[in-house]
Amino acid sequence: MNIAAKKVDVAKEAAALLEKMGVAKELYAGGDMPSFSPVTGEKIASLKTVTASEAAGKIERADEAFRSWRLVPAPKRGELVRLLGEELRAFKADLGRLVSIEAGKIPSEGLGEVQEMIDICDFAVGLSRQLYGLTIATERPGHRMMETWHPLGVVGIISAFNFPVAVWSWNAALALVCGDAVVWKPSEKTPLTALACQAILERAIARFGDAPEGLSQVLIGDRAIGEVLVDHPKVPLVSATGSTRMGREVGPRLAKRFARAILELGGNNAGIVCPSADLDMALRAIAFGAMGTAGQRCTTLRRLFVHESVYDQLVPRLKKAYQSVSVGNPLEPAALVGPLVDKAAFDGMQKAISEAQSHGGSVTGGERVELGYDNGFYVKPALVEMPQQEGPVLEETFAPILYVMKYSDFDAVLAEHNAVAAGLSSSIFTRDMQEAERFLAADGSDCGIANVNIGTSGAEIGGAFGGEKETGGGRESGSDAWKAYMRRATNTVNYSKALPLAQGVSFDIE
Repeated sequence: MNIAAKKVDVAKEAAALLEKMGVAKELYAGGDMPSFSPVTGEKIASLKTVTASEAAGKIERADEAFRSWRLVPAPKRGELVRLLGEELRAFKADLGRLVSIEAGKIPSEGLGEVQEMIDICDFAVGLSRQLYGLTIATERPGHRMMETWHPLGVVGIISAFNFPVAVWSWNAALALVCGDAVVWKPSEKTPLTALACQAILERAIARFGDAPEGLSQVLIGDRAIGEVLVDHPKVPLVSATGSTRMGREVGPRLAKRFARAILELGGNNAGIVCPSADLDMALRAIAFGAMGTAGQRCTTLRRLFVHESVYDQLVPRLKKAYQSVSVGNPLEPAALVGPLVDKAAFDGMQKAISEAQSHGGSVTGGERVELGYDNGFYVKPALVEMPQQEGPVLEETFAPILYVMKYSDFDAVLAEHNAVAAGLSSSIFTRDMQEAERFLAADGSDCGIANVNIGTSGAEIGGAFGGEKETGGGRESGSDAWKAYMRRATNTVNYSKALPLAQGVSFDIE
């Protein structure tokens, strides 16, 4: 169903939320960079941008802050992140609402994104007492060998519009407890939430009391400002989230100066529904994975392989769900699917659907939904039954398009599953242990995330997040992802009175 449009002043509400969270008005009013809400397509702010020289100056100040922050004991650094988590709890409703206004997410997803920020703060606080090294066996008597981990420097963060605040928190929380400073270049499509996050962090810093000035910086600007961050010699690590095209540009620039990259890029994610699958469970997981966030998640389910024995049971139910899902203003609780971010996203979706039809695809949905917001681009999610995997199915279109294909042989479908350039998230629905374990094995899914009986979306912060192939190979958030934000040193201590050399080398001098 379509939810009728309601008159809403998103600019006024956004300004009220920013004021409540402590963002200075001069940062988002009267500036040179417009910000638009996908809810209505209207301009909601005019932000003040930084020049290239100003951006470089902010990076220099962050580097100065790092040089003192790295000497603060890690558990004390964790206290700052604990306070950030408290402030996020206090502003969860406000920041979640701003995410909905600026990114077009439904209320539960906006709030869920802020909860993800809170969760990573909790994770990082515990981590601040667990930045462990190893003691390593040495061949030399009277020696001890170990590895230690030290703060790295300024961490640059480049984020995308679809998760405007969570991705920053994944990186910032870990970087701060690891002893690093942070400089953030948010998407031009979602700068207001970045200003809000910075204001919330500054509240935590004020409570903390003695954090160095410049520890966290935000760079509001266009691509050229991002290039300043990527090219600056005092930024040893850049974590960049976005398209594979962006990664192809960022990665070589960082490599040229031997800086590190954490790249979390595109994902043409697939699911496999096997003969033994619980179809009720699969239906719910597929629906959220493919339609949630209007198909604008990097983990969105985009390809679905259904075994021929259950195809006619599942696909008609999926079509019914696609025809009945509520599309509308994401600020209204009844909406499950909000808008695409802009006209370019809508045009890209229509182009992909047309190409799929030229390859024999049969389309359910995909049309624009008119809600009375002339510049808001709402669409019915599209389910496209394809005779085979070809054409646009092999590419990621950042929109709610699910390509559905029939399969008969498990080995063949695994090969089809892996036959795309990206390798982010994947899932299989089966009650057959052999199929499940094969999917997770070395010759199974080639993605960084492989799930059994859950969808491709909705990763928890405890697991390292990222993927392989053209997804970039980077890992953010949980597990041991913290190691990317630190430098490793191998140390050997000689506490004997002799000097034996490794490998039995002899080098005696008079």
